[in-house]
Amino acid sequence: MRTSGFANRQQNTSMPNGKYRPFLETNAVDLPDRMWPNNRITKAPRWLSTDLRDGNQALVEPMNPKQKRAMFDLLVRLGIKEIEVGFPAASAADFDFCRSLVADNAIPEDVTISVLTQARPEIIEKTVKAVDGMPRATVHLYNATAPVFRRVVFHNDKEATKQLAVAGAQEVLAGLEKRLSEATVAGFEYSPEIFVDTELDYALEVCESVMDVWQPGPDREIVINLPTTVERATPNVYADQIEYMSRNLTRREHVALSAHTHNDRGTGLASTELALLAGVDRVEGCLFGQGERTGNVDLVTLALNLFSQGIDPQLDISDIDHIVEVYEQCTSMVVPERTPYSGSLVYTAFSGSHQDAIKKGFVDRDERVAAAGGDENAVPWDVPYLPLDPKDLGRNYEAVVRVNSQSGKGGVAYLMSSTRHLDLPRRMQLELAGLVQRYTDRFGGEVTSDRLWQIFVDEYLPYKEAEGLSPWGKYRLISSTLVSGEEGSHSELSSILREYGEGEEQTDHVLSSEGNGPIDAFVGAFEQVGLNVKVLDYAEHALSAGHDATAAAYIECDVNGQVLWGCGIDPSTVRAGFKAIVSAINRALR
Repeated sequence: MRTSGFANRQQNTSMPNGKYRPFLETNAVDLPDRMWPNNRITKAPRWLSTDLRDGNQALVEPMNPKQKRAMFDLLVRLGIKEIEVGFPAASAADFDFCRSLVADNAIPEDVTISVLTQARPEIIEKTVKAVDGMPRATVHLYNATAPVFRRVVFHNDKEATKQLAVAGAQEVLAGLEKRLSEATVAGFEYSPEIFVDTELDYALEVCESVMDVWQPGPDREIVINLPTTVERATPNVYADQIEYMSRNLTRREHVALSAHTHNDRGTGLASTELALLAGVDRVEGCLFGQGERTGNVDLVTLALNLFSQGIDPQLDISDIDHIVEVYEQCTSMVVPERTPYSGSLVYTAFSGSHQDAIKKGFVDRDERVAAAGGDENAVPWDVPYLPLDPKDLGRNYEAVVRVNSQSGKGGVAYLMSSTRHLDLPRRMQLELAGLVQRYTDRFGGEVTSDRLWQIFVDEYLPYKEAEGLSPWGKYRLISSTLVSGEEGSHSELSSILREYGEGEEQTDHVLSSEGNGPIDAFVGAFEQVGLNVKVLDYAEHALSAGHDATAAAYIECDVNGQVLWGCGIDPSTVRAGFKAIVSAINRALR
């Protein structure tokens, strides 16, 4: 046998990587005494949904008023208490939507509406007018502070950029004091846009200058929002930036430190979670990660990450399919099948080994919950390959295991149990899995629960139990009369067995036999029609309870040297066993 001490090495390419620079060479972040790696997330943050602003502006076709209202109502039902609804001074549609919420009295008293504005006096007045009359409203001011924006976009130096933020804060404050009625509780939020690319000491300086205008204190909170407007570094760098700001902001007890992450590098969720470790109080994002370019942080996934760790997300996501449905109707976007927690395939296993582990996990959990008196919460969730219980999100277990060419006995057995309540013995599971494998090798694709049942019936049960099957089987049990001796030690049996021949030909055999119990007596009857049958294994269970209970029997037989399983279903457990033997014999003679 030949071995190697290393794998084949990757080769350099001609891609122009030299035109890009490591992030920390463009914006150094030095926090050697960082504390966030030692912290734990123990509670949910404050949530702000920007689906109606950041999410909406990224749609090919923005939402119409009816869709906006449906999205707003969904966000309220989820329990989101801060909702950014648009940029009313820049969009007549956003302004009209704000006023419609006021006119319809659609905003609960405990929900804060947020609106975005730039640091320009001419648009701040209209922004304040848009939120007048709302129970609670926050005006969100922003201006870009990163070097490339100062140099390329605005041609401003640091001082001019800071003064733009200060002037904007002064205009917002003056507008709120002058134009906002006493019925509205006012709030203020500031974002140094492109924060992640802004020099840390300068970002702190700008935020402090804005805070000096607002004068945060008791009952006068300010939201300082620190966005990765374009995600450019690994999540740990953002966490260092957040911790630096959290440590150094004055009046920190009156500051709601907020994260607004995008997903340009595919790590928006990780950046947000590390930001929570680093001191963030509040998270802005969208349902299912909607937003500009690659999207904002996915609030649903983030909340369910917390939920899976035993933390109440303080959002009601107990009907995930309804949330997906409303989102897709409002945005005309699609939640991909592999989206964490929400996608249609995320609780589905096709792999045979995964299916077997899931099946065993459910059995183990059922036993432990029963031992705990039926208290689900008393038994920690610990089912292989399922990070949380699909039922907690309104899903059922039917789609957890699906069968294709990659599946094994575990998946087949799980579907038979979950959809037909048939708990097949292990060796019979292997036998059926082989039949299913031959089917998928021939026809390909997925084997649905209905198709699996059709395969099972066509192999083990009378053809009428499923649609679209042709008659098969040489024998059918017509009747049986059992006379048992003392304690059932000796049984005498009279049965009528119908034999099907060519075409319409059929013959009824009246058989009398005896043996050590009903099964032994019935097996002996087949000697009279020239068959040598031996029972190797036997299992049975009830399919239902009550006066109309049905039993399923599974019997492994040696029929003239051929070992096969049979299945029988009947209200009588004895007749179910007889039918299982007939099933195995018919399969052997097929």
